[in-house]
Amino acid sequence: MISLRTLRNDDISTIQSWPPYPPEFAMLDYSLRNGGWIDEYYLKDETEILIAEDNREMVGFSILSHAPWNLAEFRIALHPYKLGMGIGNTLSLLTIRHGFRDPALHAIYLIVRKNNPRAQRLYESLGFRMQGECTEIVHGEPVAFNRMVIDRETFEGVDRT
Repeated sequence: MISLRTLRNDDISTIQSWPPYPPEFAMLDYSLRNGGWIDEYYLKDETEILIAEDNREMVGFSILSHAPWNLAEFRIALHPYKLGMGIGNTLSLLTIRHGFRDPALHAIYLIVRKNNPRAQRLYESLGFRMQGECTEIVHGEPVAFNRMVIDRETFEGVDRT
């Protein structure tokens, strides 16, 4: 059973030493490495980095970074050997539930690569809806993203049975 806990300092080197993602997801590998998401968010105010464990084995992590206007940014990364096992769905669901425990949080948003329909379907199944598009620079290259958002009312109204 997947559980969440707060990132510990020794988790950082473990994540950064995970094997590379398979070719289909190679464009996401930077998120795990030195200079990746952990480094970007670790010291950011009002940010939580949550470790997902399955029977005490680290299987992924998520990030909730609070932003103005009672919003939080969401990110998720899985261990490369744990892709396609449903862990992304569970980790996302647990993280969003965790975020909405804060009564002040109104909505959670994310960006997802336009060329990652698998992730887009996951987020839509959780109740996220399209909010627009953007381009971000990732390692010096422009990358097209879709912006997605879910508010508390929508999340609480989605049937997960």
